Amino acid sequence: MDGNEQLNVTGLTGIELNFPIAGPGSRSYAFVIDWHIRLLLSLAWLSGSWMLLRVFGRGDPKFFAGSSGLIIGWPALMIYLLYHPALELLMHGRTPGKRMAGVRLVTQRGGQPSAGAILTRNVFRLVDALPGLYLVGLIACLSTAQRVRIGDMAAGTILVIDNTESARALARIPSLVAKSGLDPRVIELASELLERWPSLSIERRTALARALFTRINPALSIDALATVSDADLRQRLRDLLPAAA
Repeated sequence: MDGNEQLNVTGLTGIELNFPIAGPGSRSYAFVIDWHIRLLLSLAWLSGSWMLLRVFGRGDPKFFAGSSGLIIGWPALMIYLLYHPALELLMHGRTPGKRMAGVRLVTQRGGQPSAGAILTRNVFRLVDALPGLYLVGLIACLSTAQRVRIGDMAAGTILVIDNTESARALARIPSLVAKSGLDPRVIELASELLERWPSLSIERRTALARALFTRINPALSIDALATVSDADLRQRLRDLLPAAA
């Protein structure tokens, strides 16, 4: 059953984030949707470019033969082959199929995969697809603890359920860094602390908040913040982070 296994990531605050791992069912659903989309896009290019060549070639066989491979065949092949890596990079670990299936590609640390990792993962589709119907990849997903295929092992990536607070929190960090101008580690600390605030004891969360503010402004001291209430500390953290787009 999908989502039984967990990817556990310890953040900079020492608070553990949990990502339910997507199983073969979610993977298959996402892949089938994406396969139909990229096939339809490739066929649309084939038919559209063929019709344009017929119009501009005006029945000239030499024009049609010389242009067919360059204008019709190669772009359609590139659409089919580059669909996954291009969209996973542009959509931050997602594709239309993954979005519909509610899954997302992340690193072992829960972050966004690099372009190199995404490319490696997709090159290894050639191995996962052997001997047909993605049999090698399916066997790997069923037999590995983190439900990963060969491409994920090579790239250091994991497919996780995307409707979790942890995934949304990590996705917000790049936007928060750009808007606030603060150090990314400070942003992650503040974001994690606010996310977990209700589940922490008052002593623990106020201590973490005071330590964070003294890190941001070394002129402050823990003693100077000792009189700041729990509610005020939480509000200061909220003020620290601009609303993410």
